[in-house]
Amino acid sequence: MQLVKQVKFLIEKEIVLEWRSKYALNGVLLYVVSTVFVCFLSFVTVKPITWNALFWIIMLFASINAVSKGFLQESKGRQLYIYTLASPLALIISKTIYNVLLMMVLTVIALFFYMLVFDYVPQDLGLYVVATILGSISFSTIFTMVSAIASKASNGGMLMAILSFPVIIPVLIVLVKLTKNAIDGLDRSVSLDEIGLLLVINALVGAVTLILFPYLWRD
Repeated sequence: MQLVKQVKFLIEKEIVLEWRSKYALNGVLLYVVSTVFVCFLSFVTVKPITWNALFWIIMLFASINAVSKGFLQESKGRQLYIYTLASPLALIISKTIYNVLLMMVLTVIALFFYMLVFDYVPQDLGLYVVATILGSISFSTIFTMVSAIASKASNGGMLMAILSFPVIIPVLIVLVKLTKNAIDGLDRSVSLDEIGLLLVINALVGAVTLILFPYLWRD
């Protein structure tokens, strides 16, 4: 019960801080909007497979910008203050939940703006939306974990890029395949393996994060 209260308190703290500064929301939305317009002005019309690849490239870098601030941009004083208030498990759970919620909102907004600008809708829009939500959850859990590790190093930004690369590539491959099935309008039963694999990856990353973070935070 104490853990739930701490998680709720920390999530509310994150929401209040974000609402005051709107750093992640405004910054990532500006990045997505400007990048989509540059792609549109450069290509005007693209093939569906290229359209899909561009979307995931945009969302990959948007998620890095949105999620990495969770630990990398917190001062040592604030980290010490949070250390006295909540347990490590409550902190990492709250960070992950907040980043998942933030990325889900940003991803859905970006997807519909992307479709509006390019005037293209996948044949199975429902499956594509499900895939983007699963992708936002995967990006959030992975980058939250890597950000927590990189925050303990002096050059956190470079370390985050190095650590996240081997983990995020398999996720991107699965997401591109899943969303291509949605674009082609294939039967949804064909995509069950990809959906299950994404869920397994998210569960494994979450479990590893919960096990390792208390030892990391103690240092």
